[in-house]
Amino acid sequence: MGSSSAFSVHAQRCQTAAKPRQSLLHASRFRAKRLTETLCAALASVAFVAPANAQEAMLDTVNVRDTRDMATLHLDQPTQSGSRTGVTAKELPASLEIVDSETMRERGDTQIQDAITRTIGLTDVSTPGSGGLSLSSRGFAGANSIGVAEEGVRIISGSQSYPASTWGYERVEVLRGPASIVYGTGTVGATINAIRKEPSRVSRHEFMAGLGADKRIQAGIGSTGPVGEIASYRVDAYGFRSDGHRELGDSRGGKLMSRLRLQPTADLRIDLTADYGLTRPERYWGTPYAPGGRVVESLLGYNYNVDDSKIRYEDTRLRAKVDWRANDWLSLSNEAHYFKMDRVWKNVERYTLNPAANTVARSSYLYIGHDHNQIGNRLEATLKSGGHRAVLGWEVTRIDFTHINNSPYGGSSVVSAHSPAHGSWSSPDRILPKFQTDWHFNGLYVEDAWQINDRWLLMAGLRRDLSKISRDELVSGADFSRKLNGTAWRLGLTHHLTRDTSLYGQVSVGHDPVMHLASINLNNSKYRLTTGRQAEIGIKQTLGNGLGEWTAALFRIEKDDIITRDPNNSALSVQGGSMHSQGIELLASLSPARNWRFDGNYTYL
Repeated sequence: MGSSSAFSVHAQRCQTAAKPRQSLLHASRFRAKRLTETLCAALASVAFVAPANAQEAMLDTVNVRDTRDMATLHLDQPTQSGSRTGVTAKELPASLEIVDSETMRERGDTQIQDAITRTIGLTDVSTPGSGGLSLSSRGFAGANSIGVAEEGVRIISGSQSYPASTWGYERVEVLRGPASIVYGTGTVGATINAIRKEPSRVSRHEFMAGLGADKRIQAGIGSTGPVGEIASYRVDAYGFRSDGHRELGDSRGGKLMSRLRLQPTADLRIDLTADYGLTRPERYWGTPYAPGGRVVESLLGYNYNVDDSKIRYEDTRLRAKVDWRANDWLSLSNEAHYFKMDRVWKNVERYTLNPAANTVARSSYLYIGHDHNQIGNRLEATLKSGGHRAVLGWEVTRIDFTHINNSPYGGSSVVSAHSPAHGSWSSPDRILPKFQTDWHFNGLYVEDAWQINDRWLLMAGLRRDLSKISRDELVSGADFSRKLNGTAWRLGLTHHLTRDTSLYGQVSVGHDPVMHLASINLNNSKYRLTTGRQAEIGIKQTLGNGLGEWTAALFRIEKDDIITRDPNNSALSVQGGSMHSQGIELLASLSPARNWRFDGNYTYL
């Protein structure tokens, strides 16, 4: 889609039982003000009740500051993405970046894709066939190497389209390098984890509206508050539409996110989540090039697809999670989920230019449908003893995937290059369910963060993934099954030079499939998982007087058993190739003066 400028209006309303509603532009300043009022009231109360014969005492100075006016990379914030043990970003011996909702709003990032491609080294490599959320990091790309999750639960699909918009999310965390300990196979390059806004017992309402070029309209609403004595809710809705800047360039979509929280006691919490999303992106598949690969600039504004073309992503998500703190040293959680993802592509996708006749020959009249159902459960125990924070867990997931298409994608037509008559989609090939994949996945993991002393933190983790894939060929009948197992581990050490500065080093091993396992075919079924090994060192520092924070990382990743050409026969593919990537990543957020913030990052790969 083409770029467009946009103007957005954001409004928030907060309410408490003791105060009337107030209109606010910055919730952080509201919180700082309330904190100041609370501290002053507390000090006044202490002075009021002091007995007359009490001795005079000097109270320590209390400094209250609004951290949203400072540059911050959230290094002192516990992370849900880099580890399940609850360590902060500064303690974690790995490269992790957090982008909060306020930063996304200030930058005008209404899409997750926009927000994360501003982070270090993440590049958008999406196509209409990839679902709109395909990325590259540290030299590795696509859904087989870059994981996408929401609150730690992987969305295991070859066409990632969810989460799409940033509305309803508190922050997005990006963990770089092999993340198989936390997320399993297919995460050697990086993992993106979106964290939702939480239900609250304090009523709060938000609204956003935006207008942009190409008749783009977008709007979002959010609401949270109490329900009875023990419950609270959170509901977020978002929608957009645009005409685009070329023919057939219209797009539209929306989502509804909802969560009900029940907390009958301080030690027991139950979250029930239901989401729905529907997106119809622009139906554009590129421009034909002239002989020799030259792009013809006069053709860039034309779309050679058909009038009744279609791209449609539909997502339904249900989750239920129970958290129970049994005692001071043991906490248990169980989370069950169900995801249903339906995809449809109905387009003409291949164009050949004839400069002499000024025509474009169209072929590959393609229809593809994905019926993807994922159901899973994660049981986890967190233990605390002495300096140890340990996590043990078991994940089980089942995916039922049906692939529908009209292969071999026949059909052809010829249209004018500069005034194409789009016509209708027509193919001599029948649209049929071609194969069905049943994928059973089990993951067992253990992780420990050992605080040796005030200066040293040692982290170690081990994970074993067990997969069984069965594929039924509904047309050819060439059914097969395959088992793919992988072991991942991580060992990292963090040293705090001072309270504000930490050095870290880690080695980790992960694994990726050679193609998405739900789409694995008979030819690829003989291949094993690839193995990725990473070594990384880095520094993280918070600067004094609220000046800011910065991080640096130096890494090398080696990946073995990739698919490559047979050196003795270039027409054949074999497993056994290797590649490596290495580089340096620098990130900084600085506030040299009030109301000014400078964010920047640099990657050499």
